[in-house]
Amino acid sequence: MKMLDLGDLRLHYRVDGPEDGPPVVFANSLGTDMRLWDPILPLLPEGLRLIRFDKRGHGLSNCPPAPYTMGALITDTEALLDHLDVQGCVFVGLSIGGMIAQGLAVKRLDLIRAMVLSNTAAKIGTPEMWSERIETVRQGGIEALADAVMERWFSDDFRATPDVELWRNMLTRQEDEGYMGCSAAISGTDFYTTTSSLRLPTLGIAGAEDGSTPPDLVRETTDLIPGSQCHVIRKAGHLPCVEQPQEYAALLTRFLRDTGHV
Repeated sequence: MKMLDLGDLRLHYRVDGPEDGPPVVFANSLGTDMRLWDPILPLLPEGLRLIRFDKRGHGLSNCPPAPYTMGALITDTEALLDHLDVQGCVFVGLSIGGMIAQGLAVKRLDLIRAMVLSNTAAKIGTPEMWSERIETVRQGGIEALADAVMERWFSDDFRATPDVELWRNMLTRQEDEGYMGCSAAISGTDFYTTTSSLRLPTLGIAGAEDGSTPPDLVRETTDLIPGSQCHVIRKAGHLPCVEQPQEYAALLTRFLRDTGHV
């Protein structure tokens, strides 16, 4: 685990695998930290340079005052990849992480040779919806919406297991300010026009029971990019890498091989 000093922000990141390995970068969802990817990493091919980070306001990264912009989140990620001398990575972004992927690919295509848009979209929700959530957190903290988030994140079967507490605890232990800040960034983002300009190998992954970004929304976004593909994972909600890690890792591995990354 390391910290990157960006002046006004310190960004927590971690790199696993050989320094000269093909880079795969992971960006996680709103309300989670880099541990989101723990279930799938042991299932991926050996020899990859696996890069994870906590976006601003999450995990062990600093938490500046809200609101944040999507441009700031993209710039944070760009600075990290430049610091690590990353070029031509496969970028795996889930939810807000997938928005960061889209924006970064438009801005710096030299950094990204292929991307996985997991449980995400070019536009998620409405400004009114996000305004309500931000106000709920401002009044009662993340705890006030934690149960509703679990319903969107996970299938009925998974919510009946003790493991759901791991993810509920991860959510509620994030900084309220960070959650509100990133919610504001999502609220202000509409990437339909810019994402439709992209031309790079793209895999969409959706969860059949996702209450945040349903499969049709994920497919609508990946369809903006010619030649893309989209796969729906059954018995999974918004975090299929948690509920169905074997299938998720298999899809990612096949994509890495199909794009010549491994």
